[in-house]
Amino acid sequence: MHRFRLLVLLSGVLSMASLCHAQTATGETLMLDLPRQSQHARITQRIGITDITINYHRPLANGRQIWGKVVPYGQVWRAGANENTTITFSDPVTIEGQALDKGTYGLHMIPGENQWTVIFSKTSTAWGSFSYKQDEDALRVTVKPQTAELHDALAYDFDDLKPDSTVVTLRWDKVAVPFKVAVNVNDIVTASLHRQIRGLNQYYWEGWDDAAGYLLANKIDLDEALKDEDQSIQAEERFDNLLNKSRILETLGRKDAATEFRNKALEKGSALQLYFYGRQLQRDKKQDEAFAVYRSNAKRFPDYWTTHVGLARVYSGQGDFDNAVKEIQSALAGVPDDANKSNLQNYIKRLQSKDDINR
Repeated sequence: MHRFRLLVLLSGVLSMASLCHAQTATGETLMLDLPRQSQHARITQRIGITDITINYHRPLANGRQIWGKVVPYGQVWRAGANENTTITFSDPVTIEGQALDKGTYGLHMIPGENQWTVIFSKTSTAWGSFSYKQDEDALRVTVKPQTAELHDALAYDFDDLKPDSTVVTLRWDKVAVPFKVAVNVNDIVTASLHRQIRGLNQYYWEGWDDAAGYLLANKIDLDEALKDEDQSIQAEERFDNLLNKSRILETLGRKDAATEFRNKALEKGSALQLYFYGRQLQRDKKQDEAFAVYRSNAKRFPDYWTTHVGLARVYSGQGDFDNAVKEIQSALAGVPDDANKSNLQNYIKRLQSKDDINR
């Protein structure tokens, strides 16, 4: 009797094992971590501070007729192989101009000869599209397929990258299917700054200064930028935050106050900071102001190597190449690293050829 029961039990176990091994068409087991014919891939792109991640498996065309045969037209397809292809957005986005909340979505598609439907499903843990339900859609958009170079392995790419958008493109066989993802970067970053500045960052000058700098660079809420910079200065008065406050005030049209804080910043600046500030003025096409900073730097820090480079720029701009070469040679005596030494030696060659190093 016991022997009979044991045989029945073993028969049941073997049957279950057989069923497990028959779960996939290619004979892959679902119980063990083994190589798959359609290999796993993950790709991530950051737009602003928003991450877009696609998690998928890559089937191979292997010379087969894919579209209209292996993948039929007009039927929901898993947009990859094996488990759900998923797409994750760490913040809200728009897809082809339509709003979609942050989260992870099952990515499905309905191929067509002239038009494709791209589906973002609230269910992202299914096996392929076999249990797909339309009432679980978060969003559907229609896009146009494009002819592409042959891709034997299915791939997703992030194309046409811009500061606030990208085009996600599926490529397989000789077809490309693009859809645009856009992010409201400024709103998302501003909200993030408000959260970040409530942590330890609130006690240090750098966090407030960075927040103000972002708002200034993007011309967002300059009054808030000014408040943030004041918080930075209150935490610790530095060349950086005084100069940034000057720039904010200038952008707000408060010229006298801007000059006051600019002068305070210049009094606190190191030789290196003042040199790089002069270079920024030159990039802003403010050559005369830059030269004034280089001359002032020479009075305060006459022996520092970047001071000599600044004076070389002044002489070069005046066409006095001989004195410019002398200043660069003085800079070479104090330069701390080989990379800058090489740059200075190139400056000497240019000046000896009467080539203005400010160009």
